[in-house]
Amino acid sequence: MASVWPSLPMAEFEPTKNALILWTQVVGKVRIARTPLVNHWWNAPLYLTPRGLTTSLIPGAPGRSFAIDFDFMSGSLDIAVTDGSGRRIDLSEQRTVEQFHALLMELLDELGLHTEIWPVPVELEVAVPFPDDDEPRAYDPDLALRFWRLLVEVHRVFVDFRSRFIGKNSPVHLFWGALDLATTRFSGRTAPPHPGGAPNCGPHVMLEAYSHEVSSAGYWPGGDGEGFFYSYAYPEPDGYREMPAGVPEAHYDAELGEFVLPYEAVRTADDPDAKLLSFLQATYEAAAIRADWPRAELER
Repeated sequence: MASVWPSLPMAEFEPTKNALILWTQVVGKVRIARTPLVNHWWNAPLYLTPRGLTTSLIPGAPGRSFAIDFDFMSGSLDIAVTDGSGRRIDLSEQRTVEQFHALLMELLDELGLHTEIWPVPVELEVAVPFPDDDEPRAYDPDLALRFWRLLVEVHRVFVDFRSRFIGKNSPVHLFWGALDLATTRFSGRTAPPHPGGAPNCGPHVMLEAYSHEVSSAGYWPGGDGEGFFYSYAYPEPDGYREMPAGVPEAHYDAELGEFVLPYEAVRTADDPDAKLLSFLQATYEAAAIRADWPRAELER
């Protein structure tokens, strides 16, 4: 089973990842602009499909809703409208974020789906507005496909983990601010106001995201190696960071404020699913035990 978990060295993936982060932000902001706020910004993320990523169905005019999909098998971005119309962007053509943004807005206009977005990236240290970002972006379709195949395996295990919790929990979704796939469990209690701190991300964003007590886990394609799995609690209860992390390769990273497990340790394990599930379960229990969650009411 380990053979289906692809390797993805970050040094090799970095240029394509940087393009994808910005392209998915443009697309994700279209979804935000056209949908009502759902608790914790659940109207913002993208979702996996059998070919890539999707906004899911976005309301348009009556009779003309639409979706925007990244198809990593064909190397395209597809706009599909419920009346049968649509447009396509070839992702393999080298273009700047400025050009990508302008082309997507132009195609939406052609389809009668004019959408005004806030054209500034979030959660990045350097936030160049989309219309001003004229740096050519490299895109390797093979690496993009490999990244998606990685997410497919992570998604499969996350769905299994999510099914074991009957309390409020999020879908498994991809947040395009950092391109991380995540799922979140809630204790049912409110949380103290979040102090913020994400770069180029307004305080209202974090206040909404962390309005309630959570244990959240995900995969982030960053850092050294091949990215890593993470798990954190907000607010972090006393004694949380001293709790077991489930597998020997995982540890609490004080700088990040979360438990981390290298993706490579899961990919190369004899049983990747079991290793990842052990990490997810142990770090959730660290939050639930130390914060005294009502576990009998929340767990299947």
